[in-house]
Amino acid sequence: MPECLTLAPTPDPRRFRAPDGALLSPPEGWACLPPGDAGLTRRVKLAGPSWMVVEKRGRKTFSRGLWAPAATIEAARAALEAERSTPSYAKKREADARRRERDQEEYVREFEAAVAAFLRFSPRYAALARAVATKVTLHATPVGSGTVARTERIPVAQRAESAVIAWMRHQTTAYDSMAIPRVKGMRREVRRELAQISRAILDLHRGDAPHAAASCPLCAAL
Repeated sequence: MPECLTLAPTPDPRRFRAPDGALLSPPEGWACLPPGDAGLTRRVKLAGPSWMVVEKRGRKTFSRGLWAPAATIEAARAALEAERSTPSYAKKREADARRRERDQEEYVREFEAAVAAFLRFSPRYAALARAVATKVTLHATPVGSGTVARTERIPVAQRAESAVIAWMRHQTTAYDSMAIPRVKGMRREVRRELAQISRAILDLHRGDAPHAAASCPLCAAL
């Protein structure tokens, strides 16, 4: 059955489950192209029959490689290596890297401004607001960090709010050392309660009334 399929892995590294439940093994002469080189994977998929093995964990999916004729994989790899060795490809890579760097710098500025807008601290706590915005941004925005700041599914203002609450959960509460029972929904409930506490702490800094910095988890964290 050499066609383009998306299959699920099984305990047997050479047996995969089709969407209809059938168990399939790759044809003779096929090999697995490990994930990691998107350009090569794309070329192999376009070159003919292939099986993409994808593992689902909750709402996330993880590639477990692409099976295709070994000759197809080697031909695509050779062609791609030849293309990547040219001066024009090197220049394109440099231009792409500069563009990504500019885009990242722009996003960091945009995200930090969104964090400051969410904080809305009073002028009395302006310095604290700048410090929080800087720390949250440094933690949340690196490419590949996997934080909520890197998702495009929600507006940047919502990303900033979620990032602040997540940062405070780790920096101003005992969350990291809590012994949370392995009960479905319990961790989510604990996070919800800690988020309420974090929002109350933020509210303290949105007014002009002074408070004891030594007893404020946010002030102490900074």
